[in-house]
Amino acid sequence: MIVDFIAGARPNFMKIAPMIKAISKYPSSKIEYRLIHTGQHYDPNMSETFFEQLGIPEPNINLGAGGGTQAEQTAKIMVGYETLLLTKACDICIVVGDVTSTMACSIVAKKLNIKVAHVEAGIRSGDLTMPEEINRMVTDSISDYFFTTSEVANQNLRALGISEKHIFFVGNTMIDSLLGNLHRFQMPKIWDLYGLQDKNYIVLTLHRPSNVDQEENLELLINAIIEHSNNLYLVFPVHPRTRQVLNRLYISNPNLILTDPLPYLEFNYLVSKSMAVVTDSGGITEETTVLGVPCMTLRSNTERPETVSIGTNELLGTNPSALGPAMKKLLTGQWKKGGIPPLWDGKTSERIIEALLKF
Repeated sequence: MIVDFIAGARPNFMKIAPMIKAISKYPSSKIEYRLIHTGQHYDPNMSETFFEQLGIPEPNINLGAGGGTQAEQTAKIMVGYETLLLTKACDICIVVGDVTSTMACSIVAKKLNIKVAHVEAGIRSGDLTMPEEINRMVTDSISDYFFTTSEVANQNLRALGISEKHIFFVGNTMIDSLLGNLHRFQMPKIWDLYGLQDKNYIVLTLHRPSNVDQEENLELLINAIIEHSNNLYLVFPVHPRTRQVLNRLYISNPNLILTDPLPYLEFNYLVSKSMAVVTDSGGITEETTVLGVPCMTLRSNTERPETVSIGTNELLGTNPSALGPAMKKLLTGQWKKGGIPPLWDGKTSERIIEALLKF
């Protein structure tokens, strides 16, 4: 069996790494894989370092899609992947998550009558202004096999009429990477540079268009976080999208630490030792839930409701006024403890590979 793994952006790498590790336990005669890097994220800080740190071998193919508009990037990925499949087809195309590459490669494979398996299938935010939501809906509408992270995702797929025999509740491969690398987390240089200590800082990440594309919105959010953080350090690894807007603002505070995007092991070292995380990322809410770190999400919806109903995450919306009460709850020790969702146990990838071998 020849399997294609599609990696296009930072979260994909974390989800694919443990599946490749799980495959290595089987003879190559049973399952052969190709790692396809679409090149959707082409900044070395956002891609190559993750392959290196997570122990993933060099990609077999790099489609080199690069940047551009949503349509331009989708088109480049589709043309590149179609060319590859016409040269040598695979038996199953495995797409992960909800980025542009996920949707683009699933369409190409399906049109060439190749089976598609979607890892992290069935999650929904209900927000059609998010490109990721479109990617999820399209991918799930044409996939053959659905690997899910929660019962909520299972219910979403059943509501679409997906047969139970094609739904596999396996857990979360992102958590496989997290748990498998806990002992390898690395102290970043800024730790000693700023004299950071356990629980004396908050990690901040922002990249959603609704939060960062308009200068006024971004400025109000950051100033509100600074105002209510009780002089804690705010460590802010700045996404390239956010950096473009931030460079046009004048925000200066001695407790605000701006850094470039950090490699996986350094970033999660910071998260694991922080007092809390303020973010608009979905994946980070999963990691904070398992690490037991309080998380405030600056969004009005989430495609990962289990991080709220079970975990340490709370949705605050995008109004800066919500930060004050949330920070007060955090700083007075009233934040919920949270728990870990079912099957987020570090063994998800093994369950996926076992299922693939039975198809």
